[in-house]
Amino acid sequence: MATTLTRTPHKTLPIIFLLLLVLVTLLFSKRTLYPHLPIYTSTDPYNPLPDPQIPHPNSISTEKTPILEPKSTDLELLNNDSILKNETGFVESESVDQNPLVESNSDESESVKDDDLIVEKSSVLDDEWVKKSVDWGRGCNMYSGKWVRDDGYPIYKPGSCPFVDDAFDCQANGRADEDYMKWRWQPDQCELPRFNATDFLVRLSGKRLLLVGDSMNRNQFESLLCMLYESLPNKSKMYEINGNKITKGRGYFVFKFEDYNCTVEFVRSHFLVREGTRINGQGNSNPTLSMDVIDKSAGRWKRADILVFNTGHWWVHGKTSRGKNYFKEGDYIYPKFDAVEAFRRALKTWGKWIDKNMNQNKLVFYRGYSSAHFRGGEWDSGGTCHGETEPIKTGRIIETYPPKMKIIEEVIQEMRFPVVLLNVTRSTNFRKDGHPSVYGKNVTGLKKVSTKKEDCSHWCLPGVPDAWNELIYATLVAQTN
Repeated sequence: MATTLTRTPHKTLPIIFLLLLVLVTLLFSKRTLYPHLPIYTSTDPYNPLPDPQIPHPNSISTEKTPILEPKSTDLELLNNDSILKNETGFVESESVDQNPLVESNSDESESVKDDDLIVEKSSVLDDEWVKKSVDWGRGCNMYSGKWVRDDGYPIYKPGSCPFVDDAFDCQANGRADEDYMKWRWQPDQCELPRFNATDFLVRLSGKRLLLVGDSMNRNQFESLLCMLYESLPNKSKMYEINGNKITKGRGYFVFKFEDYNCTVEFVRSHFLVREGTRINGQGNSNPTLSMDVIDKSAGRWKRADILVFNTGHWWVHGKTSRGKNYFKEGDYIYPKFDAVEAFRRALKTWGKWIDKNMNQNKLVFYRGYSSAHFRGGEWDSGGTCHGETEPIKTGRIIETYPPKMKIIEEVIQEMRFPVVLLNVTRSTNFRKDGHPSVYGKNVTGLKKVSTKKEDCSHWCLPGVPDAWNELIYATLVAQTN
């Protein structure tokens, strides 16, 4: 007997009701009632909203100078290889010292420990401020480039500046060639602003600029004095406040610019950490270096508005590189310690001090390692660079990057304070022609010049350090733009 299947109405009604409910929901949804509202919010991870700019009400400059000019295509380029650079941010500097020549008597030992760096929300460094520090490298990598022949250089004429000490005054000491003074540093990605000494001094008004480091920073210090001196209509209004002549034997200079109420200063610190002495078993005094104690000149660092630090060349000298009974932590002197690791620990001590003592009104540079060009030995073993008259064009040395620079980069990246790394290392790799060589002393009239001990580390003035100060000027210009 066949069975007939029939649909019962009570089973199909709920299905119809559900379908109607879904349809009504769609018809009267928010999207239907407000068709101008987007369903999705577009987010572009490569184009985030910009961070708000930090106001600087005390900014001195009234005119903004463009930093990124169109790149010239007809410049004489020395080399086409691109050099990578690890970028570091910076912040603006404001004047906080109304009496820039007042000195502190602080000469106390400051041991920097990790537990010293517990910073409350209201303390020196603010996290939001650190995040909003400007990254100049995004606009232009100033350290990737070439040396370009420029007959408009040098910025000041040899013999015109009274602040160059004998060791760097190559022309006065008998060097006859002049081409080494006619090279300008040209970044690959942009044009640097032409150095304007008057504008530099206006930006420095009411402030103290301090260079801290070894004789390489004194080399740069003298260069900066000459570049600024050139622009002064009344040169008697620039002077060393104690009347001191620049010599390598003196470790502290303060030059005042009366019309701008500012100073440019230098303080010697070979290692940035504390040099000391110990008495050995024979009763003799031997040098030591405390890797965990900041240099005794740090009291002066605190009072500056713009600081330029360096260290490096003294770390390869005999007693430092050997590391026997020399490196110290706390009261313990290591019988033997690796100089590269000592450099790392010393730089970390410096970095912790900066994080603890610098605030957002300060601008801090670290000027990178400057290349030496000895052939056939070192500075104390017959190395020479005599007779070099033009930059290196090709070769492995151009890409040389010392391990100490990698350590410096690592330390700066770990810091909370945004230090500007003036990474001049690769730009100086080219310049084997720029050193004093035998002209670190006067050889005029000598029938035979001794080449037993040459200076292939420092730089003739005018010369290469002028470019470093142009980079500082470019940074000051960029921060107000």
